[in-house]
Amino acid sequence: MPTLVIGLGNHGGGYANTRHNTGWMALDELQRRGRFAKERKEGPARVSEGSVDGFDLVLARPQTYMNLSGRAAVHLVDRFGVAPADIIVVHDDLDLPLGRIRLRRNGSPGGQKGVKSLADSLRFKDFIRVRIGIGRPAEEEDPVDYVLRRFRPDEREVLDDVLPRAADAVIAIVRDGLDRAASQFNSAPKQGVPALGDVAGG
Repeated sequence: MPTLVIGLGNHGGGYANTRHNTGWMALDELQRRGRFAKERKEGPARVSEGSVDGFDLVLARPQTYMNLSGRAAVHLVDRFGVAPADIIVVHDDLDLPLGRIRLRRNGSPGGQKGVKSLADSLRFKDFIRVRIGIGRPAEEEDPVDYVLRRFRPDEREVLDDVLPRAADAVIAIVRDGLDRAASQFNSAPKQGVPALGDVAGG
């Protein structure tokens, strides 16, 4: 049975390459590495089925807004016959510095409304999460505005390093299991870039 990997993001061209769409960017990296069928509509999501390094994956992008992502997850779990415990969810995380990833099963959504929607809709919170740090905004900046902005050029350099590692982490989870993958990726922090308010002239 293929592994269902759900990347969280907002649909629509205006949200492309924003911090809140980091989960979709990680799915793009997985697609580049493997062989996948053309993306198709599947209920309130778009999916692409294929494989990376011999492991069968279903890559799914909910087409709802972030805070309604659970609607897509419920449909996908039913459609592909996957247990919620076996889902891998890839998403941005304000509580991690840019350049860090963290693998875990369960825990608080931490303000990530897509994760909260999945937990509420599935009535299950112990799915596997690949958290990709996007850092916190300056104190005076609204977090909602922050997550919907595109990365600065210096941030993009860090992102270009972390997205391949996030894809590596997904494959490691499928191949080796969460505990072994977490011991590898959670213990290797990367140096992030300064928050916007810490940059000269920012």
